[in-house]
Amino acid sequence: MAVAAAVHHRGYLTSKFRSSPPPPPLKIAAEIRGNTTPQPPISISTNPAHVNFRHLRELYAICNHSCHRLPTVDAAGRVDPVDPEKLRTAVSHSSVVVSAFTKPEFVTTQSSTPANFIGIGGDWISRVAAPVTPDNGRLVGFGRAVSDMGFTASIHDVMVHPALQGRGIGQMIVQRITRMLTNRDIYDIAALCNDDERLFFRACGFGYDVLGSTTMTYTRSALKNEPMVSAGRRLLLIPPARGLKK
Repeated sequence: MAVAAAVHHRGYLTSKFRSSPPPPPLKIAAEIRGNTTPQPPISISTNPAHVNFRHLRELYAICNHSCHRLPTVDAAGRVDPVDPEKLRTAVSHSSVVVSAFTKPEFVTTQSSTPANFIGIGGDWISRVAAPVTPDNGRLVGFGRAVSDMGFTASIHDVMVHPALQGRGIGQMIVQRITRMLTNRDIYDIAALCNDDERLFFRACGFGYDVLGSTTMTYTRSALKNEPMVSAGRRLLLIPPARGLKK
């Protein structure tokens, strides 16, 4: 009787609670293709052994990121390639190294939209369902920190593949770096950034130094007559072997 009563009153339920037949498969596929690009699966690694330096150099190039404070810039606005040996040295001496990986099909080098990775089929499902690892994933984000491992630390070289920027990957990297440092009781953490990066680091919890500290860069100008360049309120030494292209 209870089942019969429930069936009998089904017609009086509001449309919010009424069941409806599922949409046809073609409509589902069309809606999936019309939706905003989904969030790619991300795997975060803090193991320096997972850093493939060839892939890391490629990420530097794709992001047009330089390790130099005064990089050489060509006519197209591209910075000089990172020195492979210096990059290895920098990473090996970093206190924290964070890498971000995703499925290769979520990244293209030609567009900010991932290529044709959406499709209805077993192959796509198996590729998406498999977990991302440093072995099967593509390096799409990176960041590192240098610390005395007692009191202070500074964050460097935070970058995300242009095709996946604006999806929170950079914040994931910075948050992992700061978590690893604060877990070691290191809270004096600085991020050297330009004007374009300030909003990003503010979103990651960074703010202006309450003590009003000013970054000073060693210039040797008090001892030698070295070529200098003005950088805001600072004077920076021009590397003699590289120079500065204005």
